[in-house]
Amino acid sequence: MSLLYPRLLTDQARPLYEEYQHLTTTELTARVATSHDSAVYVATGGDRVSASQLKQLRAAVVELAVRAGFPDESDRALNAEFDLGIAALLHAETGMVPAEAASRDVWAFLALVLLPDVAYWRYPRPPKDRVMATDLTRHVFGRLWWRAQLVRSPDSPTPYAALSILGEAAFDQIYARRAALGGSPHMVRAILRVWNDLDLSGLNERKTLQDFLKRLLRLAPFVLFDGIEEHELDQELRSVALESVDAQRLESSPSSAAGEQPDREALKATVGEDAFTTTSSSAPTETMVAGPPVDRVRRKFRSVEICAGAGAQALGLELAGFDPVLLIDSKADACFTIDRNRPDWDVICMDVEDFDPRARPETLDIDLLSGGLPRIASAASAGRTDDTVERRILSTAVDLALAMRPKALMLENLPDLVESDALAADRKAIEARLGAAGYRSNWRVLNAADFGVPQNRKSGFLVALRDPYSSHFSWPNPEKLSPPTVGQVLGPSMSSNGWPGAERWIKHADAIAPPLVGGSDRRGGADLGPTGSKNAWAALGVNGISLGDEPPDASFAVDGQPRLTVDQAAMIQAIPANWQIVGRKTSRYRQIGHAMPPPLALAVGRAVAAALDG
Repeated sequence: MSLLYPRLLTDQARPLYEEYQHLTTTELTARVATSHDSAVYVATGGDRVSASQLKQLRAAVVELAVRAGFPDESDRALNAEFDLGIAALLHAETGMVPAEAASRDVWAFLALVLLPDVAYWRYPRPPKDRVMATDLTRHVFGRLWWRAQLVRSPDSPTPYAALSILGEAAFDQIYARRAALGGSPHMVRAILRVWNDLDLSGLNERKTLQDFLKRLLRLAPFVLFDGIEEHELDQELRSVALESVDAQRLESSPSSAAGEQPDREALKATVGEDAFTTTSSSAPTETMVAGPPVDRVRRKFRSVEICAGAGAQALGLELAGFDPVLLIDSKADACFTIDRNRPDWDVICMDVEDFDPRARPETLDIDLLSGGLPRIASAASAGRTDDTVERRILSTAVDLALAMRPKALMLENLPDLVESDALAADRKAIEARLGAAGYRSNWRVLNAADFGVPQNRKSGFLVALRDPYSSHFSWPNPEKLSPPTVGQVLGPSMSSNGWPGAERWIKHADAIAPPLVGGSDRRGGADLGPTGSKNAWAALGVNGISLGDEPPDASFAVDGQPRLTVDQAAMIQAIPANWQIVGRKTSRYRQIGHAMPPPLALAVGRAVAAALDG
């Protein structure tokens, strides 16, 4: 019989999450309890866990935490050991079955009622998915139970030994592909057995694992992995893994590393002939990537991107000549989007605050560190004071720049970070830290509309360069041509399903779009933002209350206001049509809403590249 755990529903969990962000570990320990007035139990078979059992569980978790430095600060190595111990403990001792462990509310109770001090010690001032379990793959405790569930070998004297084979970031590569691979414990255990026996000397283990998993994904539609006996499955996976090892050894050989930079035709193959082309019924075709193609590929620079999102900024920088050696984002769908479109890019799915560049020596020899950071708005102008996480990530970005010592740093955020008096102290502190390390800081607000994007979207930039490159930097100049209108950009798609009002709508939508907003994790589903944004879209003939699934068809009212689809939102961001965004509707829209339009990234990237070229 399984044990049933109390469930703390979202409306009750949210106030605790927000309150606990500002409490010390000692204060959180005083809030520990084995029950909560608002907690509920599911009405299914099973015994309710008792208060004494919860106390025993807490005592065991705290014992492991103390070994890792609780309640004081701990380092990454101790955190990793703690996670391994907790994974095995939770799976072995909680008495949960998968149906119970799949409940987000169960994990919210454990993190906010029974173990808030440990949860907030492990992830200080965490994003809500770490404690409220809005994403189980990231919950401080829930992700570890499921990791143990997938690797446990019940017949082994050490059933959880496989937990130590892969680190969290590497394991997440498997779990992000759970629909095809990670959902099967039989498959995951086989992957780990085979991986543990490989000779990876001299290879980049992360890239080799990525290649191995991609080869397995290509086999998934044709092979019923769960129907193969263990020995035969190991043989099948071993042959695939050896192909990956051979491919990586060939790629890392001196003859392979000495290749030429890509030419114009190779560039076309990378992004597509029409990737950044905007076509309209009333204007000639214009390419949003101006200038001779040879300028874009004259030289390749090495970069690292944090908070990479859907990869739109990295795409623009790629066209400017930057080759990312690593991209980091905390959202699985965003990482999978990058992986889908650029399988050769190295992507890790983790909190940037947990990233240690010393673990990736190649990141210590780069030309550019870039990132489109979570939005920091001044409390005075935005009426909010809950951007602590965003400010901490900004500080982390500066920490990484000082640790990695790139030639240039490029960070993008809201204009407030550049212009607001309320954030003047933040700017001054950043400049002082970077200046002490030899960087000269440049601040500027740029409008994407000035670079061919059909949207009045302003971004605040910090570009900091070390000498001798800093004296060569200048901001890009706006393009002479006006950007296309919303009607020109979306006209063909609005007409595609036979809507009789399309021509009328195109003529009415004769201006560029307002800023695309509504993608915040703090909001609910996919819409075009607050009332002011919806009104601005309504003036262009767009219903911004939600997003549609398809463009309007022949039955739609001639004078109606259609809703934007996710794909149309991507067009407003000037994201190429061949760039596939992965996930459900809300996740896809959030990735698009958070993105920097690639033409703007290209323009700033070219300016940085020109400075590095001298």
